[in-house]
Amino acid sequence: MKLIFLIIFSSNFYFLHSQDVSSELEITHLTGDFYIFTTYKMFGTKKQSANGMYMVTEAGVVLFDSPWDTSPFQPLLDSIKKRHNKEVIICIATHSHEDRTSGLEYYKQKGIKTYTTQLTDSISKENERPRAEFLMENDTNFTIGNHTFQTYYGGEGHTKDNIVIWFETEKILYGGCLIKSIDAHDLEYVAEANIPEWSKTIQKTQVKFKHPKFIITGHHEWNSTKTLKHTLRLIKIHQKNALKD
Repeated sequence: MKLIFLIIFSSNFYFLHSQDVSSELEITHLTGDFYIFTTYKMFGTKKQSANGMYMVTEAGVVLFDSPWDTSPFQPLLDSIKKRHNKEVIICIATHSHEDRTSGLEYYKQKGIKTYTTQLTDSISKENERPRAEFLMENDTNFTIGNHTFQTYYGGEGHTKDNIVIWFETEKILYGGCLIKSIDAHDLEYVAEANIPEWSKTIQKTQVKFKHPKFIITGHHEWNSTKTLKHTLRLIKIHQKNALKD
């Protein structure tokens, strides 16, 4: 199918659009050197979004998770190069689902260093999902150019392997799919979730990373700092409904 792309630029936002929803790519400035990229996929008649993030450093650009589908893989790299005149050098996926790991093989072929935890890699291997080149054994501190951040595994939740990423200087908590958007009405996909442990993992994250200025969720809106508490509420609702069934 022939795709027609339209790119609209502004100071804080640009949009890559095609006739195919899986080719849509939105990039929004978060703060400083941080940007959110959003890609899409259709589930039946519902258009679902997935959020990733990238960070611009003196050494190059770091991606946190990959686009959901294959079409935006290269347009994301091209958009970053055009806007910042820098190459993507690292991609870190926060768990094994396709909205996080789909681009790992593609980016690895491009010479980009790809990372997941060992647990994510074992799940990806078992389910024949894309795998990273480098594996993190434990929580890991990174210094890339002029920025530092740390990965953190607080326990099971949305999946067995979900991690979050914390940027101390900027007080950014990149939560991925462990944390539900403020506009989420339920926990959505829970086939691989550990519901009893999910709330404990959220509580550990609250204790470890206090007073975040930004919390980036895996799906939907990401502009609220109340999403940790909201996720706990959704877990309680899910558990109550499960008892009724």
